[in-house]
Amino acid sequence: MVHNYSLSNEEIVIRLLVAATLGGLIGWDRERKDGVAGLRTHMLVCVGASLMMIVSAFGFKDILGQPSVVLDPSRIAAQVISGIGFLGAGTILFLRPQIIRGLTTAAGLWSVAGIGLAVGGGLYVAAIIATALIFVILALIKPFEKRFLKSIKGRTLVVLYNSKIIKLAQIEGIMVKNELVASEILIHCSNENATDELTLTFDHKTPISKILQAIDELKITTGINEITSKMR
Repeated sequence: MVHNYSLSNEEIVIRLLVAATLGGLIGWDRERKDGVAGLRTHMLVCVGASLMMIVSAFGFKDILGQPSVVLDPSRIAAQVISGIGFLGAGTILFLRPQIIRGLTTAAGLWSVAGIGLAVGGGLYVAAIIATALIFVILALIKPFEKRFLKSIKGRTLVVLYNSKIIKLAQIEGIMVKNELVASEILIHCSNENATDELTLTFDHKTPISKILQAIDELKITTGINEITSKMR
């Protein structure tokens, strides 16, 4: 039986370009959402994984077929998946207890590496379908979550404050004093004036009484302009 261990230069170029394109689609979505890893990072991961797969499957053609020579192309693929975990770990930020950022980006990098391996192995259909599914998950599922799963997120507190008078650390101190730990923190800084917006989301199990106590303290704190709360 004759085995074909070679790959034409044209096919190599096609696979690498396809990998760059598919990785770029996922990276573009993360870029526009200010993800920790953006367009270039996702493209590099996808192209790199594709190249490693090509090398693993076709880079040893000179010695393949020789007596006592047995190579397993899947071993490099396995190492790519393991290695990408270190890169993904670098995108995860532990800001404070119960507040973690970058998990979606890390999962995206891991998935993009898989796409690159698929393209490098010539599995174009699998790679394209996976890219489409990942793009849908990243681009469309989040709006769905915001619209239909709000009740799971819990209670929201929006504070408009003068950043020249009061600092975020002071507001945080009031939260800590009342044993409040936010599951999500969003800060919108105004370039026109010193009024910034702080949005704190608490778990739905957080006692409303503690949030109300914090609101009472915020109302008498100098520099707080407006407080809006949503208790679900």
